[in-house]
Amino acid sequence: MADVITCDASELVSELLLGMRLHGVQFRSIEIASSSGVGFRNPVGRAQFHFVGRGPVWLRGPEATLHALKTGDALLIPNGGPHAMLSAPATPACEIKTFDPADDDGEIHGHAAPVNTADSAVIFSCCMELQLGGMQSLVAEMPSVMRVDTILESSPEIRPMLDAMERESMRQQAGHAGILARLAEVVAALILRGWVATGCGNATGWISALSDPRLSKAIVMMHRHPGRQWSVASLAKEVGNSRSVFAQRFLLATGVSPLRYLTELRMRLAFQRLKNVHQPIEAVAIDLGYGSLAAFSRAFKRCTGISPGAVRGADDNSS
Repeated sequence: MADVITCDASELVSELLLGMRLHGVQFRSIEIASSSGVGFRNPVGRAQFHFVGRGPVWLRGPEATLHALKTGDALLIPNGGPHAMLSAPATPACEIKTFDPADDDGEIHGHAAPVNTADSAVIFSCCMELQLGGMQSLVAEMPSVMRVDTILESSPEIRPMLDAMERESMRQQAGHAGILARLAEVVAALILRGWVATGCGNATGWISALSDPRLSKAIVMMHRHPGRQWSVASLAKEVGNSRSVFAQRFLLATGVSPLRYLTELRMRLAFQRLKNVHQPIEAVAIDLGYGSLAAFSRAFKRCTGISPGAVRGADDNSS
């Protein structure tokens, strides 16, 4: 049975959802003819959301596990990786058309199927980057496939959204793709919330520490105030532990020391601010508690393997 998260951890979940961004969303309406399939070559780290407008279909997940899906089902593949949507579980590899999300032709049809044929499956797919701010490491702890039907009982508010997605994907009225993309963002966020709120499955590391009231409070404090000049002693005082007891409990629960956790948190935030928010490097360094640009740059390169300027330069070259 999953641990129930504490009040402090619940607040952290709220901050996670407030900070969540689905960056670089690409969406496609895809028709899959009988005896065929569509393969997705997502790189690891590039998430995929699928909604079944007309089923049945089968997902062959990144770990090669088959999932039977019916009309109205939705799922999130948070860590990406190659996978396929099939019209039948035993669809031969030669009948699977590979789709590269980098393509930008708007719409594809599995195995050159005629549009809107009654025996074809129809899916709506979004390729996206999950950006969770300081909690980006949470993505690595998620299951390879997260199905919406596992949280429908606890989150019945999702059902009307799935019904709306089914209508939009099949009627294909003006603006349907944009509406489907917005609904997909909301459903993806609710899938993540449902997973976190029920204890994050068998996740380990700092996620498991959220069931400890004192450790979860320390984690919340660091996430809320990453630029504060924290020490092990000041964190221990906040949670009512001695320095040595707090440090030992934190290390046993998360696998890293409190200050190592804080540094990695700061660097994840710094990377996203440099890449997506376009903050000046000096401003990022000050906001995250570094007294000098040199100290920030050393810590950033030590954690990420590249300099802050390289992140900004790569982003400028891609724009």
